[in-house]
Amino acid sequence: MKPWRSVVGKLWGTILLLMCIVLFLLTVLLLQFFENFHVEQVEDQMTDIADKVADIVAHNPQAKGPYETAAQIIDVYAARGIVIKEDQSQWTSPSHNHLPELKIADIKRDPDLNRVFQAHEKVSKETNMLRDRENGHEKLVIVGVPMHLSDGKYGAVFVYESLQIVNQSTDEAKKLIYISAGMAIILTTIFAFFLSTRIAAPLRDMRKAAQEVAEGKFDMKVPVLTNDEIGELGTAFNTMASQLKMNVTALNQEKEQLSGILSSMADGVMTFDREGNLLISNPPAKRLLHTWWYEMHPDATIPNTTEYLRDVPPSIKELFYQVVKEEREQTAEVTLQGRSWVILMTALYDDQKVVRGAVAVLRDMTEERRLDELRQGFIANVSHELRTPIALLQGYSEAIVDDVVGSEEEKREVGRIIYDESKRMGRLVNELLDLARLEAGHFQMNQTWVEIGDFFERITRKFQALAREQDITLTLEGPLHPETVILMDPDRIEQVLTNLIDNAIRHTHDGGEVTVRVDENDQQLLVSVKDTGAGIAEEDLPFVFERFYKADKARTRGKAGTGLGLAIAKNIVEAHKGQIIVQSKLGKGTTFTFSLPKAVTQS
Repeated sequence: MKPWRSVVGKLWGTILLLMCIVLFLLTVLLLQFFENFHVEQVEDQMTDIADKVADIVAHNPQAKGPYETAAQIIDVYAARGIVIKEDQSQWTSPSHNHLPELKIADIKRDPDLNRVFQAHEKVSKETNMLRDRENGHEKLVIVGVPMHLSDGKYGAVFVYESLQIVNQSTDEAKKLIYISAGMAIILTTIFAFFLSTRIAAPLRDMRKAAQEVAEGKFDMKVPVLTNDEIGELGTAFNTMASQLKMNVTALNQEKEQLSGILSSMADGVMTFDREGNLLISNPPAKRLLHTWWYEMHPDATIPNTTEYLRDVPPSIKELFYQVVKEEREQTAEVTLQGRSWVILMTALYDDQKVVRGAVAVLRDMTEERRLDELRQGFIANVSHELRTPIALLQGYSEAIVDDVVGSEEEKREVGRIIYDESKRMGRLVNELLDLARLEAGHFQMNQTWVEIGDFFERITRKFQALAREQDITLTLEGPLHPETVILMDPDRIEQVLTNLIDNAIRHTHDGGEVTVRVDENDQQLLVSVKDTGAGIAEEDLPFVFERFYKADKARTRGKAGTGLGLAIAKNIVEAHKGQIIVQSKLGKGTTFTFSLPKAVTQS
């Protein structure tokens, strides 16, 4: 920092300037005072001399004695005198200091000096008298006193002295004044620097502390050494730093809390300023922005920075402008990449109740929309599945009531159809109830230790007769350790295997094969049901575990199922903490594989 811009420099310069002005005015006044004082002293002194000379000469103007006495008196004071009588005769005292000699003509030419003769009054005057051509003019102090002689005539006594003598005294006074002024300036400078340092040192400490506080170091304290205003300022600064630290800490805690809340929210949150620029967005909102950016730039590489996540879909922009314009809550729905987002946007206000931006809450409604579609599809499928057996029951019942069926054989046939359809309806209802309990989490499993060798052999034998009727080879491969036991619900796992083996037999043509394979490792039991049947189309594979899914009936043997078996099987396997998957190739067969964890095993 430049010296004249510092507090020390400014304070020192101010004090020094003020002191110089005061000393200058004081010096001028003192010099004027001393000069006037000396001149007045000289004039008074020479007036006394002139009065004495006039008294001495007036008593005996013709004798030499008075003039000799007058010369001695005048010479004592280093002056020179002249006595002028009425008849224009004059007497001039001898000079021992080279003072010029005044002439009657010089006195007569000066109006002021001439008043001594005209008005008979005393006169004091400073004037320039011509001494000689080489020395030029010399400043003189002349005092004139009227004189009344004893012989009745009048005259005048003039005593004069050079101002150089007066100036010598004034010069000595000036030297003292200049020395005093110089010493005063030096002492003032020292005092100013001392005072400035005492003031500036705490200010420098406070400046350094303020810079530390500006950098976030709120523990910086200013030393308080005095009890004056600067000490109070230091105390106030320390209090301010402590309070600022508390406020910043509180703000950081609130910011972290708000950030944590926003990050943990399942719903997306966006905030906008007055111009519609995106300010804050949490992770769910960033997923929507990323989806929008990918939809607009499908072939581009994702940037390394997050600036691209500030690009907002036009529909959200329009919703923002509508909120700012109408100043009320607005709702919209955006669909991107197959996902549906419901947006609720509200205006934000400042202290003057002026809109300063908006906040938007985004909820991913994809699952709700999917569940709604599933619900509608479920109702349609249940209605469709129940309509056929109900129509058959109604039709054959009317045939019996109307006595359309004549022979006993026809009656038995109609009764068998009614019985089969009622069983089908009962099976459908039971499967619906099982599925509802499974999905609601109210399904009760009765787990027990099961020896896997006997369990899978028994289930496979149960389907051997059906397989032979369809000319299908059903085989069991494994397990390698039949004596291994596993904790599971045997009835529900049997239900899974029954559904998978039954589906495999129904979808396999004559001469085909169905293989049940059981493998195990330290963590889990793997069971697969593989057939060489018609297979499942690739576009249908994602939906095989959905409720009421049915393969193409042209590829099935016998009556089609309800479409709930695989959905129930999936829920049973997942209830055992396992997984089930499907692999299929159209025209080559299908393989269903499910796993069961071996929490505790025994050999």
